[in-house]
Amino acid sequence: MAHQSEGEPRWQVAIVVATAIVLLLVLPSRLGIHPKYLVPALETALLVALVIANPRRLNKRSRWIRLGGLGLIGLVILANAVSAILLINDLLHGSGPVESAGTLLTSAGDIYLTNIIAFSLLYWEFDRGGPVARAHADEQHPDFMFPQMVNAGIAPENWEPHILDYLYVSLTNATAFSPTDTMPLSPRAKSLMGIQSAIALITVGLAIARVANILK
Repeated sequence: MAHQSEGEPRWQVAIVVATAIVLLLVLPSRLGIHPKYLVPALETALLVALVIANPRRLNKRSRWIRLGGLGLIGLVILANAVSAILLINDLLHGSGPVESAGTLLTSAGDIYLTNIIAFSLLYWEFDRGGPVARAHADEQHPDFMFPQMVNAGIAPENWEPHILDYLYVSLTNATAFSPTDTMPLSPRAKSLMGIQSAIALITVGLAIARVANILK
């Protein structure tokens, strides 16, 4: 039965987003949108505004807060997509900032990790209408079926997924290239997981092939 909760802590989500911002900042300048600090500055400003607007628990209904959250996730996705495209272009043409196997692996790993974070935020924001809708027990079918939702006795009765649960789903999907313990139910969830797996596979495959070529 649907139940209301106090909402998940804001600080967990803030740390996840801040990690994505740091990963963007440490990428080589050529693998990003210019000027280099524009997108990280916009992301930081949005993150600070969201924390101020709803600092403790994610349970405040607000159209503007939700739009701000979606905008922040969109910036993370946009910045990482541009970086991935530029890296893939360098991998395919053997040019650009990839001067050594170490540089290549670092850049590819950075984009790979950011991709995991970006999709975890998407899963978190869209599953049953987002964290606020889940806290208020709005009547929506779940996009993801977690083991705690179907197996009695392994979690508290009123258990709800938080950002770390979606981060784990994203991590396992990017490493196994398929669902593991959490199943996508909606077409939207299946599409997002499929896209994430494809991006991860292409990035990892091209990076490994290029490293092998450099080390010859």
